[in-house]
Amino acid sequence: MRALVARRLDGPDAIELIETPVPRPGPGQVRIEVAAAAVNPVDVGTANGALVRIGLTPPRDQFGLGWDVAGTVDAVGLGVDLAVGTSVVGLSDLLGRPLKTHAEQVVLDAAAVTPAPRGLDPVEASTIPLNALTADQALDALALPAGAALLVTGAAGAVGGYAVQLARHRGLDVVATAAAADEALVRGLGARHFVPRGADLPTAVRELVPGGVDGALDAAIVGVAAQEAVRNRGAFAHLVATPAPPHLRGIRVHTVLVSADGDRLRRLVGLAGAGIIGTRVAGVHALDDAAAAYRKVAGGGLRGRLVLTP
Repeated sequence: MRALVARRLDGPDAIELIETPVPRPGPGQVRIEVAAAAVNPVDVGTANGALVRIGLTPPRDQFGLGWDVAGTVDAVGLGVDLAVGTSVVGLSDLLGRPLKTHAEQVVLDAAAVTPAPRGLDPVEASTIPLNALTADQALDALALPAGAALLVTGAAGAVGGYAVQLARHRGLDVVATAAAADEALVRGLGARHFVPRGADLPTAVRELVPGGVDGALDAAIVGVAAQEAVRNRGAFAHLVATPAPPHLRGIRVHTVLVSADGDRLRRLVGLAGAGIIGTRVAGVHALDDAAAAYRKVAGGGLRGRLVLTP
């Protein structure tokens, strides 16, 4: 089979499409024939060596690429009750695997996948796992009650967009920040208030919500400026492995790094299938044109995810 890997860690132009033996599922695992796999910034960070440099994974001769996957189960290991032929969505969350989802086939733990709802296109489905799971797990960490005010930074991005939609579904009052040109998009996702990027964020938020919001989900990694918009003894979700803001004014600070969770993913793809949360596809590239997709993701500014198809 063909699979995309990073060896030199020199960036998008150094990724390689290799021929490699088809992997076999072990006990508790499934093999998926890949129909679609989204490209995320973390994939670019793997290819350019950033994740090694910040200590998220040790150096290796070969890194597999790709986290999200939608496809069809074509083999199962012992103890797995998913039937061959089942359409599934899944997440490969272990950085150090030599082969991941940017491939023609991939092996994942059965606990990391869930059946896909009928009618959900694989290309669209492949944009859900990493970003929606991150947003949902961050909202759980914040633990805000219905009616609470939540600031979402980077609200037009993939994680931020899901955070806005899922927060509204939980009954939260969303204040969103993004580029001024994205205001209509972000309000359409469910934000009641909007602050354009470049404004004095804490001042602008506190004008909308006197006393400050109850929590912030910092998808854009704004840091202390977003934290200053939070009331005393509120909550703050930091979504990368770099140092988080300090626990100022009694604010609970949570560093949230995604983990695969098939049960939670089942609920999220169900929400997508029901139209409660949306999917955003920025474009589709063939697997052998992956370098072009990686360059676009590295350049930023996309609204939605690029997707690779074998």
